[in-house]
Amino acid sequence: MSTAVPTPDGSAPPASAPAPFVARERQRGRGLAHSLVDDFSARIRDGALRPGDKLPTESAIMQAFGVSRTVVREALSKLQAAGLVETHHGIGTFVLQPRAAGVFRLDAGDIATSVDVLAVLELRISLETESAGLAAMRRTEEQLQAMRRALDDFEANVAQAGDTVAPDFRFHLQIAQSTGNPYFADIMSHLGTTIIPRTRINALRNLDRGGEYLSRVNREHEEIYAAIARRDPESARAAMRIHLTNSRERLRVAQEAARQAQQGGDGNPSR
Repeated sequence: MSTAVPTPDGSAPPASAPAPFVARERQRGRGLAHSLVDDFSARIRDGALRPGDKLPTESAIMQAFGVSRTVVREALSKLQAAGLVETHHGIGTFVLQPRAAGVFRLDAGDIATSVDVLAVLELRISLETESAGLAAMRRTEEQLQAMRRALDDFEANVAQAGDTVAPDFRFHLQIAQSTGNPYFADIMSHLGTTIIPRTRINALRNLDRGGEYLSRVNREHEEIYAAIARRDPESARAAMRIHLTNSRERLRVAQEAARQAQQGGDGNPSR
């Protein structure tokens, strides 16, 4: 029995499997999973893999690229999130028809530069401002408690110089989930912790002195939480907008400080 899966336009995929894969040279500074995503995306873009083609098995990809199964699965997950492939469990992963122009696509792995982070912050100001307002109207007590736990973990980790990124993201994701609209949470989940600027920009990590930066972030979080707790949508929107606008300004200041430090190190006068 054939295991071929029809392509989205109804045509049958080619009967023959793709030619054996040879790993391309990896880009420096990129994660293994992202390198795999780049490789397969290029093959799809160049027509080496066409809609309906079946990708090699996980084991074959592991052998061809010399990576672990975890890396392969992460890469396939990113390809699915980008709408490039679709997995049919027990059958395989198949290339999809290209998306129509203009369809939203944002690859979290590409949020690597300060310009990217600023652009994502602009997106977040629009998205999360409304998210906070809806959460204030629709959240449950259980969801409010989950926000509280995230903030408590954030505060504890600031005091202990621990990881603040995970609880920071949990807080924002929980707000998105509390809207009752799954698309808010879907976008946040797809972007993941890369939406937190300090995970991407060294200048922000170097900006903090004695936890002052993170303490300020925590105070802004508390303002958002308080508005959501008292079911005040307008105040929740305002608090979220202030928080993200401040994040954008902190990033701008950190960029400028880093630029001036670099100019000073190169012997160029700061301007």
